[in-house]
Amino acid sequence: MLRNIINEYLVAKKIPGGVIHVQQGNVVLYRDSFGSFVTNTGEVKEITMETVFDIASLTKVVATLPATLVLLDKKQVSLKDSVQKYIPQFQYPNINIEHLLYHNSGLPADLSPPVKRGDNRDVLEEIFSVNPIFEPGKTVVYSDLGMILLGKIIEEVSGETFDQFVEREVLIPMGMKNTTFNPKEEVRSLIASTEYMNGSYVQGVVHDEKAYMLNGVSGSAGLFSCLDDLVQYVHYWLHPSDQTVFNPAWLQDCHQKFFKHRGLGFEVWNGKDTEVTISTDWSIGSFGHTGFTGTSIWIDPKEKLFVVLLTNAIHYGRDVPKKEFRLEIHESVYETFIKKESTNYEKLD
Repeated sequence: MLRNIINEYLVAKKIPGGVIHVQQGNVVLYRDSFGSFVTNTGEVKEITMETVFDIASLTKVVATLPATLVLLDKKQVSLKDSVQKYIPQFQYPNINIEHLLYHNSGLPADLSPPVKRGDNRDVLEEIFSVNPIFEPGKTVVYSDLGMILLGKIIEEVSGETFDQFVEREVLIPMGMKNTTFNPKEEVRSLIASTEYMNGSYVQGVVHDEKAYMLNGVSGSAGLFSCLDDLVQYVHYWLHPSDQTVFNPAWLQDCHQKFFKHRGLGFEVWNGKDTEVTISTDWSIGSFGHTGFTGTSIWIDPKEKLFVVLLTNAIHYGRDVPKKEFRLEIHESVYETFIKKESTNYEKLD
């Protein structure tokens, strides 16, 4: 069934390609690679299990959130600390770190006007002085700006660049060997290209415009990763007591303590707020995140089920039906493997 959905989108040229891993407990239910991409030199390459993707906003939970947990556990920061404590030029003392993680800080979703790739703008200075659109803690507006601020706080506290701190304290301890900001030149040709711009495809360079302006490194976007690294990442959240990198209590709090449909960093299906981007068929308490390029992770602690789905969707442009594709995939996973309690697991090497 999953392969049928994938083939339908591939044949209709709605999705160019991707990789998927579905697992419940220790059993791999489905694993596949599909489709292709065009390199920035015009060569067509098939997507494999080893293909690296620009994971876009998954950066928020794969890099920024774990890096924040490291500082919280070391008591170098507190959730209630004002952003202004670490960034004095930020103008609003009543916005704190917890607000940034819950996306209820009052900060808008993006800068206005939105940043374009060819702009010459100081993104950080604009964020420092942006006007909030509501009082902190009142509602949820998913904001890139808040996570960029959080990345800056991590730099101020650690005394390192954000990418250096994330590599040392998060990626290396978690064993994510193929996950990085600003991939080296020699591996860029192996990375799935994103959007066609200015006569060629963006390949191995961050797609997100604000992260691009920030030299490829931000708390909101910029990370590149592959399927197996993100499968490894998910195990930390499903089995918090079986690891020693993070305090298990913090890992649990991130999805068990939530405001509306947002946990600390994650989106959470709370059974009420239908803004959730993944199928509401999944268990209440399921959580995860998505990325603009066509990436997603979704985890169901009750069923010990998860899906890592990485696509290069915007290879075909920004209007592709990536949300519909993701929804169909996740609904099919639950229908096939949970509702029907199927034992006829599809396994592809």
